[in-house]
Order: sequence, then C-alpha cells, then structure tokens
Amino acid sequence: MADEIDLGANSENGFDEQAMPQVAILTQYVKDLSFENPNAPASLQVQSQPRIDVNVGVNARKAADDVYEVELKISAKADTDTGPAFMVELLYAGLFGLKNVPEEALEPFCIIEGPRILFPFARRIIADAVRDGGFPPLMLDPIDFGALYMAQQQQGQVGNA
Repeated sequence: MADEIDLGANSENGFDEQAMPQVAILTQYVKDLSFENPNAPASLQVQSQPRIDVNVGVNARKAADDVYEVELKISAKADTDTGPAFMVELLYAGLFGLKNVPEEALEPFCIIEGPRILFPFARRIIADAVRDGGFPPLMLDPIDFGALYMAQQQQGQVGNA
C-alpha cells in the first residue's frame, strides 16, 4: 500500500490547478542568418588569432493571447591584421505559451528565461555557420541573461514584453 502525502494540491484544500502558471515552448526558428567572408580565400590563410567582437540582443513581444515571441540576436565579427576575416549574424526566435503567468513575471521570463532556453540552439547555429565558412567553429561562452537584464534595468533600457 502506498502512503499518500497531502501537499495541499487538490481542490478540496482550495487549490485551483487551473491557476498554476504554465509555460510551453511552442516552436523555435531562424528568422535571419547571414555569414560573410569578404576577403576569401586570403582570410582563410591567415595564421594569426583574430580579434572577435560579439554582440547579443534580446527582444520580446506579444504574438497572440498567451503567446510571446522572444528574439535572440547574435552578431560576431572577426578581424585580423589584414582586415575582416568573417562576420556572422543570427536572429533566432521562439514562441512561448505562457498561461496564468503573473503580469510582473512576463518581462523577466521573456528577457531572461526565454533567451536562456534559446541560446544553446543559437550557439550551435553560429558555430556551424562559422565552420561551414572555412574557419574553426566559434564557440560562444554561456551568457548570464539575468545579469544582463539587471544591468539594463538599472540603466532603464528594458522595454515591456
């Protein structure tokens, strides 16, 4: 016989399962992908380590009732002493179903958790694009979207989801 433990999660105790926040990843997709190798084939023969500049941006908007689109934009440029080696830009997005999520939690989810979920997939696409362009794959370091959100919030740069 199994022991039953009452955690207060039934309707007899006044707990409404319908009011529980629900989050679902509906789909993920590439909105835009660009790779440029402007000095090929000379850029592929450079032996020096390139200087790489990476920029990351996040945008979110309501797409429908209880559905939010989160966009993760990653751009990277590699320069060598002889000029640009490559430029890659990716706009990767996902649709998230958010039901019964408190209003004050929507923006943090869309700006922190959504991008955190999307990032590993975007990272792989960037690495593959750079590798397919003839360079060693660009393996981006993990990003702390929570710290970025807090920094932007302190600067007053975060928009409404």
